Amino acid sequence: MRPHQWVKNLLVLAPLAFTLKGLSLDAQAWSSAALAFAAFCFAASTIYLVNDLVDREEDGRHPQKRNRPIASGRLGVGAARGQLLLLLAAVGGAATLVPAHAGVPFAIWPAAYLLLNLLYSFWLKRLVIVDCMCIALGFQLRVQAGAAAIDVAASNWLLLCTFFFALFLAFCKRYEELGRQAEAAGQTRATMADYTISFLNMMIGPLAALSILTYALYTVSPDTVHTHGTDKLIFTVPFVTYGVFRYLFLVYRRSDGGDPARLLFRDAPLLVSGIGYTALVVTILRAAGGQG
Repeated sequence: MRPHQWVKNLLVLAPLAFTLKGLSLDAQAWSSAALAFAAFCFAASTIYLVNDLVDREEDGRHPQKRNRPIASGRLGVGAARGQLLLLLAAVGGAATLVPAHAGVPFAIWPAAYLLLNLLYSFWLKRLVIVDCMCIALGFQLRVQAGAAAIDVAASNWLLLCTFFFALFLAFCKRYEELGRQAEAAGQTRATMADYTISFLNMMIGPLAALSILTYALYTVSPDTVHTHGTDKLIFTVPFVTYGVFRYLFLVYRRSDGGDPARLLFRDAPLLVSGIGYTALVVTILRAAGGQG
């Protein structure tokens, strides 16, 4: 189920964190956001289980993935399928408890996430570049779902920042996998034969810049200033810049970019910058009062 990967679903809470509903501890908004977060956690675990079932032979040739329960044989295929049904029921249960807004049920968001990832598992992951774009779209869906859960509009700049940053992480992961390819008994991913170090370098650099740029533009956007009643979010840009550059350092100097969720908690400077960023955002928005 990869519970450590649930940290990625904190993006569902991002719209709440950047609104007055979140800062004022609006019970209804927090409840809806928490249920949305739970729905996406269960949905993510559903996809991880599907991937482990589909990829069990490829995973068996990977130096690390071969230790996963299904690839190693510790978890039988029949038992895994039963767990899959339970997870789907949990997704549906959590999603239906989130109130519908403007007549649109929240369930369409985890359903779209599941559909995208099923297409990825059975087809799109075999298409070079498209495989990474699917990952980025999954992150973008999380932000949009979080906004829908509390009935607010997601900033276009924030959506762009999410997309570019997720794409950056996806290509960094391919870079790490390509570097470890020699340790495996064969190809561990269908698209790995199409990726090269030089090609990935050309993707990673610009995406790092775009991630920082779109976030910076989000902080100074007139809509952002109007919504939050402050232009001080620009002071959070150094934290984001450091986080991106620190991650690049870990990828290129430490060859450690295969699992961003684990890396966030394992690398102290990255963790401290994340805590500092969060504290500064909360301080700025509380001081401003906001209108959103």
